[in-house]
Amino acid sequence: MNAADGPGVAAHEEPADLRLLAPAAAVWGSAAITVGAAPSLAFGCAAVLLTVSAVAAATRRRGSRIAAAALICAAAAVAASGARTHARDVGPLPQLAERGARVSADVVLTSDPSVGAGRVIGARRLGSSVFVRARVERIDTGGISWQLRHPVIVFGSGDWSERLPGDRLRITAKVGAAEPGGDVAAILSANGPPLVLARTSSVGRIAGSLRAGLREAVSGLPPKTAGLLPGLVVGDTGGLDPALKEDFQRTGMSHLTAVSGSNVAFILAAALLLARRVRLGPRAAAVVAAVALAMFVVLVRPSPSVLRAAFMGSIGLFATVTGRERRALSSLFTAILVLVLFDPLLSRSLGFALSTFATLGLLVLAPELRTRLARRLPGWLADVVAVPLAAQLACTPLLAAATGAVSISSVPANVLAMPAVGLATVGGVITAFAAPVSMPVARIAAWFAGVPTGWLVRVAESFARLPASTLPWSAGWAGAVTAVLAIGFLGFAAGRPTLRRAVGTAVLTSLLAVVGVRWVAPSWPPPNWAVVVCDIGQGDAIVVRGGGSVLVVDAGPDPQAVDSCLRDLGVRSIAALVLTHMHADHVEGIPGVLRGRQLGLAQVGPLDEPADEAARAYAWLAAGGVPVARIALGETHSLGAMSYTVLGPAVAFRGTESDPNNSSLVLSVQMPGLGVLLTGDAEDPAQLTLLRDAPALRADVLKVPHHGSRKMIAAFSAATGAQVAVTSVGRGNPYGHPAAITMTTLARDGMRGYRTDRDGDVAIAPARGDTPVVVTARSPPGADNEPQSLCNGRGHD
Repeated sequence: MNAADGPGVAAHEEPADLRLLAPAAAVWGSAAITVGAAPSLAFGCAAVLLTVSAVAAATRRRGSRIAAAALICAAAAVAASGARTHARDVGPLPQLAERGARVSADVVLTSDPSVGAGRVIGARRLGSSVFVRARVERIDTGGISWQLRHPVIVFGSGDWSERLPGDRLRITAKVGAAEPGGDVAAILSANGPPLVLARTSSVGRIAGSLRAGLREAVSGLPPKTAGLLPGLVVGDTGGLDPALKEDFQRTGMSHLTAVSGSNVAFILAAALLLARRVRLGPRAAAVVAAVALAMFVVLVRPSPSVLRAAFMGSIGLFATVTGRERRALSSLFTAILVLVLFDPLLSRSLGFALSTFATLGLLVLAPELRTRLARRLPGWLADVVAVPLAAQLACTPLLAAATGAVSISSVPANVLAMPAVGLATVGGVITAFAAPVSMPVARIAAWFAGVPTGWLVRVAESFARLPASTLPWSAGWAGAVTAVLAIGFLGFAAGRPTLRRAVGTAVLTSLLAVVGVRWVAPSWPPPNWAVVVCDIGQGDAIVVRGGGSVLVVDAGPDPQAVDSCLRDLGVRSIAALVLTHMHADHVEGIPGVLRGRQLGLAQVGPLDEPADEAARAYAWLAAGGVPVARIALGETHSLGAMSYTVLGPAVAFRGTESDPNNSSLVLSVQMPGLGVLLTGDAEDPAQLTLLRDAPALRADVLKVPHHGSRKMIAAFSAATGAQVAVTSVGRGNPYGHPAAITMTTLARDGMRGYRTDRDGDVAIAPARGDTPVVVTARSPPGADNEPQSLCNGRGHD
């Protein structure tokens, strides 16, 4: 039996069962509308819907029963939403959160602790923190105790590495308010490590041991492969390389880094194949598959998302195996009904929607696509292409609405990835179960699983670097509707030979034109950029290009953000990295600068404070084999067509409000047609010294000191004579940067103002006539983007 006469024929012989479509849609839609609404309003709406359903049932008109059933289901969903909101908000947590009370709490973990590298807030780097979901069961404060069962998020510190889902812990924590309409009742910020009251069940400990064994077994693989394989198999993305994660997102392959229905399908397929090889009957094969599925759920943890994936994946696989895709629709609609009624928040989950629509695509679109493709392709190739194409077509409207973009590399990337996913998943599971028995055997299994996993890495990296891998699209409802119309038109055209050829030619020509235009003249970055101030949040990262040489000044607070900026600019080699000073928002991104790039030299200023940040910076540079030099006042360095001169400071400042800020290196960068003054975080004492001692401060472009803080003196701004001012500042920062008085001063001096919090990355090119050309990442490319207002409208100082 080939693809053309297998499931495709069954699909035509057996009509689709759509009786549960209306009830499922009613449950989903009504839950999405009423999630988070006041319980009294929700229960009132449910009563109204029940009344209307009774009237509809009494009319006995055609379709009245379906309408009545849909209304009853909608009423149940609305009532479930109200009950969930009531259950979340009842009890003492909202009141305790209002006053930020400190409590002793007994919690049961419901997820694995996730350890973060810490946050950077301005000049400071907060220590590493732990994020974990839990269920609070007891609260003690002020001599009063409450027994609860509320979901919470716990932020902790200390050692949580041995903690597993199901562990019962006691913590001392501050209660904070949760996001309105969210899935938790409060945020608990714990002080210190937890006290273990009870360990998780034996099943939980077995799962923890298997996951730890998998991580140990893959540790000898290449770093990117070792980080991806646990994420692919069990959803453990703690070791996933951030750059690789971004590549998977760009190519529409991010579903591979989380446990989904496809993982379940591959496990069940392997179990059924094994059962057939040993010639087991249908019932015995079903038992083998059920046992394999149960073991897999234990391995990845039976969280709601995993159970949902298991349910969805089982539907898709068993329907495909039996060739009864159309009848399986009723099972899918039943799953939607049950899952949304059980957890109304799923109605607003993009992951749940994508999982559902992907399954719908596999059941409805894949058989027809497989049949049509099999007329021109070998059967096996038709299967390989039809599955990701069907899933992508079904999910495209949702993705367009959510992201404002449509991926054109997703289908070919997933087609090339598909054969490797099954091998890697099954090999990873074998590795995990072999690790507790024999680590050498597990390492051998990991090596075999690493081969297809390495292929996935290469596919993601290759497609992520293609121009026009995504096309801009309208976001929201407009994007979803236009995507549906476009897919519908293409489907209509595909059934008519003459129209198919015309539309196919037009689409192919358009795609080639878009790719060609972006290849020759990409919208970002502009082809003649000389300086780019990266949007990396609250901090500085500036890239300067002169000829073939690149200078980077500061690295920002976030390795991923600066790496993304450099990748967008196509920077693969950096001649020099200048660190103006050692505050966290200028040096914590060094690992991102070094990621996959050659760095010739790092240059630093006169003050190694704060000492802990300086030590971290030097350690990263040493690990990358980068030599470090201290540069001083008056030094000039040439790189290709540019040069940069140190204007200050002569010596480190002492006794000022911020010695590191005032000791920032101030650089004058010169290249043909453009002069740029880079000021680090220099405050008023440093600016006064520069006004007195610097030979020349004049420049075409001013990087505004200290993220636009109020500590810029008017005489300094005027002395630069700059035409363009760029403020590197983070959205929603707690310091009120940029200050209104500073922005007003710059505007009064006639400068066109740009801000990374509003404009994104800001690129500057040599002057066209008398004025530097500025292009921002969030504005259409053109001769010169319209500058945003310098003032932020909030009056912050």
